[in-house]
Amino acid sequence: MSPMQGSEALTVVGAGPAGLTAAILARRAGRKVVVYERRQDVGGRFHDDFQGIENWSSRGDALDELRSLGIEITFEATPFNRQVCIGPDGREHEFHSPEPFYYLVRRGPGPGTLDSSLKEQALAAGAEIRFGETLRHPPPGSVVAWGPRRADAMAVGYVFETDLPDCAFAVLNDRLAPRGYAYLLIHGGKATLATCLWRDFHNEAAYLERTVALLQKRVGFTMHRPQRFGSVVSFHVRRPAAAGHVFWAGEAAGAQDALWGFGIRYAILSGKLAASLDARLWEEMIGRPLRASFVNRFGYDRAGTLGYHWLLWRLARTRNPRRYLHRVYAPSWWKRAVFPLVDRAFSPREPAPAHCCCTWCAEQP
Repeated sequence: MSPMQGSEALTVVGAGPAGLTAAILARRAGRKVVVYERRQDVGGRFHDDFQGIENWSSRGDALDELRSLGIEITFEATPFNRQVCIGPDGREHEFHSPEPFYYLVRRGPGPGTLDSSLKEQALAAGAEIRFGETLRHPPPGSVVAWGPRRADAMAVGYVFETDLPDCAFAVLNDRLAPRGYAYLLIHGGKATLATCLWRDFHNEAAYLERTVALLQKRVGFTMHRPQRFGSVVSFHVRRPAAAGHVFWAGEAAGAQDALWGFGIRYAILSGKLAASLDARLWEEMIGRPLRASFVNRFGYDRAGTLGYHWLLWRLARTRNPRRYLHRVYAPSWWKRAVFPLVDRAFSPREPAPAHCCCTWCAEQP
């Protein structure tokens, strides 16, 4: 019998979406489950900020996909079918889709968040969660979902309250977010403003200041009770069954879109595979799309400002922008062919300057 099979208790390290999904589904399948989480509650990396469950990487609906995996939609998930994008030249482009571009969810330990919902489902299924504990050397057969152990991109911003109506703005401009994007999401009087950086992490404060200034000028909001936040994301291609016979899931496995940093669907899907400790479907369901995202990231980096203009121009001329994004994200034979060359271009980051206290340096393992 393989060390990754059997009816013994399943050990899960990390109570993020990937780890909790594995715990929920393994427990429902009849296995005893113990989850170790080093923080005192779920969602400790987040601050009630808005994130998106993207809805364009597959033809089906994202929430329907989660339901088919066995996840109940008991968290707040607001569909957004309208998106305003501001290009490098300052022009606004408004896009509409018959289906949602993404579902807005909140992250953190509070009620109604994705994290709290998954925790409640895991506990209801009978899983044991041990907060304030972790395992640095998980036993064979464990699910390792302890989040990022390296920083490849970074988001810094504010959560705050506002009187403005619901809206969604994105900005493609290297002066605000080098090789990334900035955004403002407002729903129900709550707002998240952030800049997502793929370069020059140590100057996060300057980029965030420019983002706030531009969006305040364009949208005209005042931040009530603002709270600053910062977090990192990690993306790489790690096989799920690695040394020590553990199943890597979520960001611990690098399962994060390398193009724009969306990772919730990857995390939950990898948790589903980890629950059954089945690595056979990894390549089809996660490996191929993840490699395609690296090729997309390479092109996005090299195209720069001209690429931003071209993307906005192309989206403005399609009847269904969501379907166009699906084609951009889809794996293909040529992306598989060039991935080995692209992968070599993702070299380790520059050493941090002495005494730097930016989010990127603070989050290094």
